[in-house]
Amino acid sequence: MMKKTQATLDIQGKIISIRGQVAEVEFPESKPRMRDVIVLADDPSVQMELYAASIRNTYYCVVLSSVSRITRGARVINKGASVTIPAGKEVLGRVIDAFGNPIDSKGLIETTEHIPIYRSPLSYYEIIPKTEILDTGIKVIDLFCPLVKGGKLGLVGGAGVGKTTMLTELIHNIVILREEENAISIFAGVGERTREAHELLETLKQKGVLPRTALVLGAMGEHPAIRFRAVYTAITLAEYFRDTMKKNVLFFVDNMYRFVQAGNELSTVTDVIPSEDGYQPTLASEMATVHERLMSGRGSIISTVEAIYVPNDDVLDQAVQSIFAYLDSMVVFSRDVYQKNFLPAIDILESHSSALTPELVGEKHYTIAFQAQSLLKKALKLERIVSLIGESELTPEDEILYKRANILRSFMTQPFYVMEDQSHRPGVYVPREKTVEDTARILAGEFDNRIPDEFLYIGTTENLHAKRT
Repeated sequence: MMKKTQATLDIQGKIISIRGQVAEVEFPESKPRMRDVIVLADDPSVQMELYAASIRNTYYCVVLSSVSRITRGARVINKGASVTIPAGKEVLGRVIDAFGNPIDSKGLIETTEHIPIYRSPLSYYEIIPKTEILDTGIKVIDLFCPLVKGGKLGLVGGAGVGKTTMLTELIHNIVILREEENAISIFAGVGERTREAHELLETLKQKGVLPRTALVLGAMGEHPAIRFRAVYTAITLAEYFRDTMKKNVLFFVDNMYRFVQAGNELSTVTDVIPSEDGYQPTLASEMATVHERLMSGRGSIISTVEAIYVPNDDVLDQAVQSIFAYLDSMVVFSRDVYQKNFLPAIDILESHSSALTPELVGEKHYTIAFQAQSLLKKALKLERIVSLIGESELTPEDEILYKRANILRSFMTQPFYVMEDQSHRPGVYVPREKTVEDTARILAGEFDNRIPDEFLYIGTTENLHAKRT
């Protein structure tokens, strides 16, 4: 009996201060581990997670429920384990929060399997190499920034330039149109609008693919602790379906910058001294713990698409830069391109992909993409001359080159399925081979007698006649 009492005392502590959603807890007898769940002795439904050390025997805990029931001096007990979430096929078709609780008004998730949200990544020898391209049906991405199966694609840009629209279109084209039998989808809404998540949910319902999708939401109005953990919860589900169910996973995140921002807010309230750039000193390690778990292995793959907000349109922002190292393909959205009414508003010359190699996309695709980029770079140099003295003052050779580049730039616009109601143009899915073929024809000068505006928002060059009539 004495031993049991001593063991209970060892895991007991008390709250010594409360600041917002962060409680400072003292454990005089034994040291808890990072990420252990701490509960009130008198009310185990009030849970906290140990986040960081403070001073000797004192720790910062993030309160995972309402702080109204917490008082200074209250006794707490260390559960000795991290947060767990429900797993299994029962999670598909459901919307859950960062702690696995259903928020879709469909009742409890009836499963006996629960798994911790913090896990080790795959070992080096378990990782599958990336050898196949995943077509998206979006011309500018498939040609210049192909998404490799098992890779990571970043949608990078400031506010209001179309990142979420592009992400939703990718979900539509890859998840809804392709409907791979052995594939499921996980969507992580991190610090984004509840309205957008609701619209996505309704779209998935209408298209009949919700039963093969799970959504994890940590909305903009939630506490940073919840937004921060929503990513880990979604990744844990992706790993479960990859390893246990042997499914290929399409993993979508909107928005990865909000994950960084949530970590920075937590760092501030726990009195951690920021680094020189103003972000948390643990930024690099937090990025690593997320992206190194999003790997393909054990017979199945995880393909990742993540929207990345760029504060003040500054791509050199340290938080944004910390994400770039993990991306295979980077699609950069431009406000200047958006203002010219070229949608998707992608800066082709700033975007790039490590998958754009002859070995992965083929010699023809690689050559055409390289030639197209070269044409656009030459036209960019002529832009200054045209803006000053007009296009008519160019040499005949430069005039042809400049017009051809404008035709190519217009051809890279595309009507989206998810914007049919706003644009009143039907969405178009263009196979990658057809995009390469049409681009080759433009580069060869077959359409030099056309005007660039004719190529705006068409699918393929076969649509030119229909548009003119």
